[in-house]
Amino acid sequence: MSSFLRLGAGLAVVLVSACGTPAPAAPGAPEAPAAPVTSPVSVPARVTADDARRVGADELGRIPILMYHRLVEHPRSAYDRTPADFRAELERLAAEDYVPVTTADLVSRKLDLPAGTHPVVLTFDDGDPSVFALTPEGEPAPGTAVRILLDVAAAHPRFRPVASVYVNERPFGGDERALRWLAEHRFEIGNHTARHTNLRRATESAASAAIVEGDTLIRRAVPGYRPSTLALPYGARPRRAETALRGPGYSYEGVLLVGAGPAPSPCSREFDPVSIPRIRSQAAGPEAEYGSARWLDELGSPAGRRYTADGDPETVSYPRTAPAPAAGCAGVSLAY
Repeated sequence: MSSFLRLGAGLAVVLVSACGTPAPAAPGAPEAPAAPVTSPVSVPARVTADDARRVGADELGRIPILMYHRLVEHPRSAYDRTPADFRAELERLAAEDYVPVTTADLVSRKLDLPAGTHPVVLTFDDGDPSVFALTPEGEPAPGTAVRILLDVAAAHPRFRPVASVYVNERPFGGDERALRWLAEHRFEIGNHTARHTNLRRATESAASAAIVEGDTLIRRAVPGYRPSTLALPYGARPRRAETALRGPGYSYEGVLLVGAGPAPSPCSREFDPVSIPRIRSQAAGPEAEYGSARWLDELGSPAGRRYTADGDPETVSYPRTAPAPAAGCAGVSLAY
């Protein structure tokens, strides 16, 4: 079976009959009742080239991975957003047919989306309490990013309330319930090192130790949970890039940079799991030309080349004018 299987895939069932010819019945013995007729198992119809063309599918297109840090009423840096700005950006994404997925979904190619929609990854660094906090009753606190995301998703059913949070020590104010709640509600919890270590300045052994410390923090807080992606503090890569993916006691499937531009499709030949770009969430102010508002404008333009789903989680559809997909996706590709 292809390694490209994604969430929600239909399972074909094969009916196998017994071999051999039945022995004749003994004289005078009653005939055995006829075996019931079994209806053939229905297999979901696969997407066709016409289907893909109709929705403009391009599953080799670009994907916005948006980077947030905290929500404040009076931003002090390009990394801050007001709660109103954040809600407005989510409303824009929902109106433009984006569907949130996690970084783990992206790197494992588990992108099961309605036809004609586009994936977006919402990422939150540092575990700030403005991103998530629980009330004494165990509910997401009003005004936090997670509460706003849940509210927008409730108003737009296709807009999934999922995101990837990258945490340091004492995440979300040190409330031990927080990470467990997020894991139970299908949010991804990723490593950001416990002490926000600049991995470029660290020796290789110190960089590995910093990643292990963050990984251990998450595993202890959520027993049985295995982090699968890392967001580099400051966007600083270790001296040996592979150290961010693998080391003593950890193995990751993807590593995120800091603000840059849209990410390639995981089926693109340009996709590099050790160097996945993100877009800083920003609409105005200094360096806004590198922020999310500008990139969403570009992706939505005719020349934007954004990822558009074909609606079939088993097929990678793309225009014939696009470059060929990565080797791991070639067996399930459909050029039209």
